[in-house]
Amino acid sequence: MTRPPLPPFTEETAPIKARAAEDAWNSRDPARVAQAYTADSVWRNRTEFIAGRAEIEAFLTRKWHKELDYRLVKEVWDFRNNRMAVRFAYEWHDDSGNWFRSYGNELWEFDEMGLMRRRIASINDMPIIEADRLLRWTTPVRPADHPGLSELGL
Repeated sequence: MTRPPLPPFTEETAPIKARAAEDAWNSRDPARVAQAYTADSVWRNRTEFIAGRAEIEAFLTRKWHKELDYRLVKEVWDFRNNRMAVRFAYEWHDDSGNWFRSYGNELWEFDEMGLMRRRIASINDMPIIEADRLLRWTTPVRPADHPGLSELGL
């Protein structure tokens, strides 16, 4: 199975790859998202170490049961060959109605088929009030005309 665009990435293809990841994560479908990773993919997400698609799917299921009304925006920071650095922000609330904006950076490494084999994520959560939300859309993915991170000043 290939997952275009394939490495080595270019100025054109790196943002396409990042947007595909953003759209998949915004679907909040753990099985769909897990298919973008190699069968033996390894992650570090905050303090969790995750290996393989089954663990990825279980992690995402837990994540989206906790992080409700999740909205994510990603932006390429840099890339080279089969690696990419991406920054992101996402907004969510817990089951008590407390809102957060989470900021982070990811380091990605892809295999030759375009599947991600390594993901290293550092993430910080900031409490916000609902009125301060910036990531507002009702569709499963961010609309094309919704501002990105740089346009939002994030």
